[in-house]
Amino acid sequence: MELDLIQDAFDRVSKKQKLSSSKTQELVRQIEHEIEQAITKMQSTENATSCPELKQILADLKNKLNEFSPMNQLETLQKDLNITLGKYVKVTEKSFNPDISKAYRNVDFDPHIVNQIIASHFYRQGLFDLGDCFISEANEPEAAALKTPFLEMYGILESMRRRNLELALNWASSHSEWLAQNGSNLELKLHQLQFVEILQNDSVQNALSYVRKHLAPNASAHKVEIPKLMGCLVWSGKLHKSPYADLLSPNHWEKLADEFMQQFCSCLGQSYQSPLSIAIAAGIHGLPTLLKLESVMAVKKQEWQAMKQLPVPIDLSKDFQFHSIFVCPVLREQGSDENPPMLMPCGHVLSKQSIVKLSKSSTRPFKCPYCPLEASVAQCRQLHF
Repeated sequence: MELDLIQDAFDRVSKKQKLSSSKTQELVRQIEHEIEQAITKMQSTENATSCPELKQILADLKNKLNEFSPMNQLETLQKDLNITLGKYVKVTEKSFNPDISKAYRNVDFDPHIVNQIIASHFYRQGLFDLGDCFISEANEPEAAALKTPFLEMYGILESMRRRNLELALNWASSHSEWLAQNGSNLELKLHQLQFVEILQNDSVQNALSYVRKHLAPNASAHKVEIPKLMGCLVWSGKLHKSPYADLLSPNHWEKLADEFMQQFCSCLGQSYQSPLSIAIAAGIHGLPTLLKLESVMAVKKQEWQAMKQLPVPIDLSKDFQFHSIFVCPVLREQGSDENPPMLMPCGHVLSKQSIVKLSKSSTRPFKCPYCPLEASVAQCRQLHF
């Protein structure tokens, strides 16, 4: 809602600025026209040295310019624009707290780990020179080891951009077992694209030989893909007009490059997205709530630096949910190893502490807070996410 208000205020400023610019240009054109007319009259005067006539022309010009009152018009236009711009500034200041340091908390952290995260972020983005410069100035020489795998990854990606799949196929072949265990068909997709490249730029016989060599040994696992590729052979030279024309789409190369990056990073035991980017994005989402919390606690003269748990939830989008989280509907606390989620016979789930408090005894039955059924502690089973 606040962003909508800001957008509306910005649109009003933009509209007012365009109107002011348009009227200013129109006023300039009017003045220019009057001056040109006066010059034409002066040049057409029979007696160019006749001072009375020239003075009369200049006097008429002066009167017309006074009628326009250009300075007053410009001042009015500028004043209207400044008023609208001032309102926009107030809206933005009300919506955004310029001092985000109020949301800062003193947290103990290891600078060495933070430096490694930053260096890894640069290398992950392919900014190798920047990463080298950072670890040099941060005096973190051991972080240079993070560079090697990403150099390999970007080398393969660069080859893929040139429509050369040799390096990517070699990597997929050497990690075929790992890819299969993770349910990835990356190697198959690479072979499909390579087949299409051979069919388009080489011969039908070589394309057929490629399928026999790389896909036929696992024909039982490719019952859909191999017949489709065989159908492409019939349309050699006119594949773009065939039912398989979608195989020529550049989107396949882009999507496969992204999938390769995901599998490569996963094989390294790292996430596809930069942890630093995710942490900053999550902080941006949670910052308004933290600033509001700080201002409320400041009014109550409470120090939130000493709090071990925030009194309000930070509602992030699903983009920041990477694993299942259980929050007890009774205690409003997140589950943990000490306080795990427990499944009751009725199907409802509560935390272990909630069940202990409700039962008051290990043998005494208690009523579920969400349905009429009763249960005992012994009947509850721990859930594992």
